[in-house]
Amino acid sequence: MSTPAAVPGRMTKEQKRVAGATMVGTTVEWYDYFIYANAAALVLAPQFFTPAEASLGSIIAFATVGISFLFRPLGAIVMGRVGDKYGRRAVLIITLVLMGVGTTLVGLLPTYASIGIWAPILLIFLRIVQGFSAGGEWGGAALMAVEHAPDHARGKFGAFPQLGVPAGMLLASAVSAIIAAVLSPEQFMAWGWRIPFLLSFVLILIGYYIRQRVEESPVFEEMARTKQTESAPLSTLFSKHPKKVIQATLVFMGNNTAGYMLTGGFILGYATNKLELQAGDILNIITIGSLAWLISTWIGGVVSDRIGRKKMFIIGWVLLLAWLFPLFLLIETRNLAWVTVSLVVFGAFMGFSYGPLPALYAELFPARIRLSGSSISYALGSVIGGAFAPTIAAALVGQFNTTVAVSTYLFIWVGASLIATLTLKDRTGADLYPQEGATGESGGRTEVAGPEHL
Repeated sequence: MSTPAAVPGRMTKEQKRVAGATMVGTTVEWYDYFIYANAAALVLAPQFFTPAEASLGSIIAFATVGISFLFRPLGAIVMGRVGDKYGRRAVLIITLVLMGVGTTLVGLLPTYASIGIWAPILLIFLRIVQGFSAGGEWGGAALMAVEHAPDHARGKFGAFPQLGVPAGMLLASAVSAIIAAVLSPEQFMAWGWRIPFLLSFVLILIGYYIRQRVEESPVFEEMARTKQTESAPLSTLFSKHPKKVIQATLVFMGNNTAGYMLTGGFILGYATNKLELQAGDILNIITIGSLAWLISTWIGGVVSDRIGRKKMFIIGWVLLLAWLFPLFLLIETRNLAWVTVSLVVFGAFMGFSYGPLPALYAELFPARIRLSGSSISYALGSVIGGAFAPTIAAALVGQFNTTVAVSTYLFIWVGASLIATLTLKDRTGADLYPQEGATGESGGRTEVAGPEHL
């Protein structure tokens, strides 16, 4: 069974609603996530880790960015089970609310000067809530988009929730840049940094309104109708499909590692603290780089429908590998024009291996355990790749006093993702629905492989 046909080039009313809901909700989720990364680069060390020496406080602040990643797999496990058993729509609502509450409370949190050791403890707890939410949110949004898509446009539809990530970064950087421009450095450090966190409450209300109006995935509805929902998706996933989990994890790892140089606060912190460039200037440039990332994410998803997911990923990896060393060499010129070029090209190249990810994951895993497989692979790729990438990068610069070490670290991780991609068969166009008939390896119905582009 295939997704209902749509007029080529035109989206149905429900498809437009799903595309908007997955993108807007994901934008809100990742706005929350990225304003924390910006704060880690600029204010968290003196506000919450006062007893630590300045450079150590910065490393600890970046470590709190990574700590939340450790709880992404837990969010993926819990929300993956919810999504495979009760539906994708429930996941979208639960994770959005969790992220919003956690982010708003960070904006209200007293500092170390007010409540002592409880300040960093509560900050880390709220960061864990954010990590749990992010781990569960992505799979639900990605599959809602892809499972509503016509067969010939899965990459395009899957790009919508992916657009939410650079859009969230774009929004977070823009808001931070505006506040930094309007307020004095003293005002920003004293209370201005809280404003982006508190704005999250308004954005959550908007995202909730949009997401609660979306219909359930037609693939899940078919599973429910034919009683093919999986009672133990995690057990089935690791007993029947461990190779797919490993492949999917490694495929995402490289993009996540590279991406968190831009989104995890390392480049912002390095440029402002080490190179002594103005935070407002760098935030503006990161905003422009995020826009380039957003555009190329869309291009990557759309083009993957034409040339296949595997080829699109390979193109993305090769371009990204070629830019990893020029990236920091241009930043270190301290020339804002060259810094802009470095981050715009970097953002553009990242999108080619990011836009097609939801479609690739959806076509890789059987319907019954698809949300669990996608969410857990994405979460594990985040832990291995991006979790402590800013912390590792900061430590490498401290140890070797050169960003060449950082570029080498990124090159190894991105290269590993390229190798993992080469081991995949391209299943572009595979049937996403559970199949009536013989029992397949998932313990349920046979999954039809569909055409393969080798």
